[in-house]
Amino acid sequence: MSEKPSVLFVCVHNAGRSQMAAAWLTHLAGDRVVVRSAGSDPGDAVNPAAVAAMREVGIDISAERPKLLTVDAVEESDVCVTMGCGDTCPVFPGKRYLDWRLDDPAGRGVEAVRPIRDEIRVLVEDLLAEIAPWRTA
Repeated sequence: MSEKPSVLFVCVHNAGRSQMAAAWLTHLAGDRVVVRSAGSDPGDAVNPAAVAAMREVGIDISAERPKLLTVDAVEESDVCVTMGCGDTCPVFPGKRYLDWRLDDPAGRGVEAVRPIRDEIRVLVEDLLAEIAPWRTA
């Protein structure tokens, strides 16, 4: 892993789970981690329920847009976290792959997205503690 670890979050539409995960990691890690997200079949916009759920915890993802998964994004990342995208994520030697099994927030209201948001936060906190723990002098 490089001096500043990089993480790529991937789900099918890059409109819910991967957007929330990227936002959590950015929020919790600050500049200690390079954060990317993408989708194998990106949607047109970020799920409004995901935007609302993240806004409830003080994180604004309303300006984010779904992005297409590229080979470059995978090659440039130390850790690739998939969330229901099956075999569409390219696999490269030397990369670490994690598969987080999370409910898909697509078509659900904010009430149903809150527990997904909270589960993602716990997973992101665990990943962050492993790849970029706080260092004290």
